[in-house]
Order: sequence, then structure tokens, then C-alpha cells
Amino acid sequence: MILFVLFVIFPAVWGLWISLHRYDFTLPNKPFIGLDNYTSLFDGSSPWSAVFWESLRNTILFGVLSVPLLLVLPLAIAMVLNRKFAGRNLFRAVYFAPYVLGVAVIAVLWRYLLDTNVGLLNYYLGRAVPWLTDVPEAWVSLVGVTVWWTLGFNCAIYLAALQGVPRSLYEAAAMDGASPSQKFRNVTLPGIRPVLVFVVSTTIISSMNMFGQSYLMTAGGPGNETRTAIMQISDTGLRQFDSGMASAMSVIFMFFIIIISGSVFLLTNRDSDARTQKKSKARATA
Repeated sequence: MILFVLFVIFPAVWGLWISLHRYDFTLPNKPFIGLDNYTSLFDGSSPWSAVFWESLRNTILFGVLSVPLLLVLPLAIAMVLNRKFAGRNLFRAVYFAPYVLGVAVIAVLWRYLLDTNVGLLNYYLGRAVPWLTDVPEAWVSLVGVTVWWTLGFNCAIYLAALQGVPRSLYEAAAMDGASPSQKFRNVTLPGIRPVLVFVVSTTIISSMNMFGQSYLMTAGGPGNETRTAIMQISDTGLRQFDSGMASAMSVIFMFFIIIISGSVFLLTNRDSDARTQKKSKARATA
């Protein structure tokens, strides 16, 4: 509890307090200005308003492109790896291996591989594709690298959940003549539902907090096309020395993530409750 207060509650309260000030490290005074930082972001009077909302749109776009892939592909791979075949443990290690590397290593590695002039990919393609300097190529690169890098984490979680589904349920479904799709829908998905909710929530949050890939691979370019919210917040606070405005951006971004995460939680719970009621009615009828 002490650690939670020290590393979560206190920084959040301190950031909220800073957002109510003109907090510039280069100035001796840091006057209290109330909600001016927030109102200037919403009414467009702040010089950082336009680029902040653009970065937020870019963050949403990245989430829309990456989250479905990071939910479906790892599940498909985990279902394959859950079967018995020669070399299964090797493939499990191979899929998880990229995740143990830091974002700096991954981003720098792929920045050179995708370089327009000297990149290995363009060398084999035989043409100069601007993977990092133009859109939509830059988004394809960022999403592709992120999926390749983090796929193994979700895959490992899915695999652990799949191994917890009793084999007897699949055997009973097979005896009833269930097809593979029916087994997946009626046995697999209900069996891993709690884990699925966890994976959906953590994947959305991590995608919304994307920073390193964009910063190191595209530098937010071309222009501000791939600049994310976290990148803009750090730039405002650390390069422009406007910590008050950066804190206000952080608070807005925090509530944005809370709304999305809360919506996912409510939707999944509502669906789960509906299924439970449906099963209860079916049993009562029987």
C-alpha cells in the first residue's frame, strides 16, 4: 500500500497540481493559473493545442490498427502451439524471444532494416520504398514492428489460458458432433474469457502508451503524422520546459485511457452477464 501511494497516487496528485500552474523550469516563479492550461488546449489558444489533438488522433489510429492484430494473431498462434508436435517448445521460445528485447534495441534494429537507402528490406525488394519517411508506409512499419515485438507476450498468456481449459470439454463437444468453429465458440472462448478480458485491456493501454517506436524509428514524422500523445507530452515538458501544459495533457490523456478501459470492462461484463442469464434460462426450461 505504501509503495502504491508513493509510486502511483503521489505522482498523479503532483502532476494534477503542476497542471494548475505555469510550471516552467527556466522561470523562478511558477504562478497558479487554475484551469487555464486545460481551457487553452480545448479552445485552441495554446500553441501546443493543435499538435496535441493531432497526436491524440494518431494514438487512436495506432490503437485501431495494432490492437486487433495483437488480439487475433497471438490467439491463433497459441492454439497451434497448444497442440503436440515435434519442436513445439522451440517454436514457443522463438515467438516469445523478441519480447525480451527493449524497445530501443527493437526500434534501432528495424530503423536500419527499413532504411530507404541502405535498408536490407529495400535491398531485396529492389526499390526504394519510404518505409519510415512517408505515410501510409510509416504506419505499416510501426504497426508491423510493434506486432512482431509484442506478439509473444500475448501468445504466452493465451497459451497458459488454453492449457487450463479441460480436455474433457472438447471431448464432450466432439461426441456431440461439434465442428471446430463450434468448439472454439462454445468451449475455447468461454474457457479463456477472464484472460481474454485481461489481454484486451492491457493491449489497449499499452498501444495507447506507444512512444519508443515512433520516437526512434520515425521521429514522429513525416511532419507530425506519426507523433503520438506520449511523444508530444514529453516534448512539451522536456524540450519546451512547459511542465504545466505537459501535465494538463497527461491528465486529459489519462482520462481518455480510463474511459476506453472502462468501456471495454463494462462491455465484456455485460456480455458475460447476458451469457450467464441465457444459460440459466436454458437450464430452467430444461
